[in-house]
Amino acid sequence: MTFFSVLGQIYTNYINPFLDIMLMTFLIYWAYKLIIRTNALQVLRAVIYFVIFYVIVVFILRLNTLSWLLNIVGPAFIIGAVIILQPEMRKIFLKLGQTDWFLLGGKKKHTYVDSVLVAAYEMSKQRRGMLVVFMKSSKLEQVIGSGQKINADLSSNLLITIFGHDTPMHDGACVVQGDKILAAGCFLPVSENYDIKKTYGTRHRAALGLSEQCDAVILVVSEESGAISLAYDSQLHYDLPIETLTRILEKKLEIKKEDQKIEDSEDEHKSAS
Repeated sequence: MTFFSVLGQIYTNYINPFLDIMLMTFLIYWAYKLIIRTNALQVLRAVIYFVIFYVIVVFILRLNTLSWLLNIVGPAFIIGAVIILQPEMRKIFLKLGQTDWFLLGGKKKHTYVDSVLVAAYEMSKQRRGMLVVFMKSSKLEQVIGSGQKINADLSSNLLITIFGHDTPMHDGACVVQGDKILAAGCFLPVSENYDIKKTYGTRHRAALGLSEQCDAVILVVSEESGAISLAYDSQLHYDLPIETLTRILEKKLEIKKEDQKIEDSEDEHKSAS
């Protein structure tokens, strides 16, 4: 028996059935995901009920009159189901065409930190001040109470709206916990450290002041220079690059790989390019 014959037998006996089952499982899984995202599930459920009822009546109970009626009504029912499903089938094929099967394309793994950094980069280019408090274990009721509670989903667009325009909240700080903005327009305690550089503005002093009182991490964008800085553990780290900001924030906020999400963040990152 030649080497290629052995390989052929291995493929036929082991690899072929495994691939067959895996690909069928994959197709069923993706078909299910596409169906539940539309309203087709209800119609398909009705079709399944009809088929079960038809099998019971025609093949098990053998009710002649009812079988005759179902044979007449059945094709019309199937055609009606197809007509009803037409918009849903269109949605399914559209989603199928938009799905990146083998490459993630513009979809990247990212966390809520990236939404803040995208907004910070945009504010840096516009020379607009920005102050974001990443809340950790320390409770910040007094800080949150000094601003406007909003409890909104965190997004770069919302942060740009808050800090990019002369609204009543743009001079204060946003308090972020996870992927939520708890409050905006919050006032922070100013640092009493006399060693701080005189060139630092009020936002930097406020960021440093809060870091001296709790374990929060504070991101600040300078209105004068556009520098993006971090304050934590009673220290102010001035003008950090995006890569360093991401690494420090993910480490200080204890963001793990399982916390990362695969989302279509292409639009958000366009504003940072």
